[in-house]
Amino acid sequence: ATVGTAAGAGPRHLAFHPNGRFAYLLNELNSTMTVFEYDAATGGLSEIETLATLPAGYDGDNYAADVKVLSTGDFLYTTNRIHDSIAVFAIDAGTGRATLVGHAGCGGSWPWNLGIDPSGRFLLSANFESGNVVVFEIDRATGMLKQTGHEAAVAHAVNVAFWVG
Repeated sequence: ATVGTAAGAGPRHLAFHPNGRFAYLLNELNSTMTVFEYDAATGGLSEIETLATLPAGYDGDNYAADVKVLSTGDFLYTTNRIHDSIAVFAIDAGTGRATLVGHAGCGGSWPWNLGIDPSGRFLLSANFESGNVVVFEIDRATGMLKQTGHEAAVAHAVNVAFWVG
């Protein structure tokens, strides 16, 4: 199965909701996230909505980079390079629709990738240009992020992964 996106959107990364019914496509070039209903029988995707990853009124350049869904399925996070932020979305598990909750500064420059620890308590942002990985605590009620004060210097940070064994 294939699916089209808006001209110039620049699809980059896709994340599935833990219930398997919805997929979230991050579009790099126009800084949007497209929500799809997923048909497991056919592999087909049906568009539900497309949302901006940037704050209303922001008109500067930006490149969205990564999308992650919390294992509980109630929140979703995307990165905004140049704007240097992490967008926080609440997810309605019944409809798949997302609502922008807010933005958090990434704690550096050019957030490339996100990682969520297996407990779902912490989110890490790999910031390429500033060369750091910043640790945030996830507010389980709102989904918003708060810097913990912990970070690591990592030249050209591009990926965060957790090994569970």
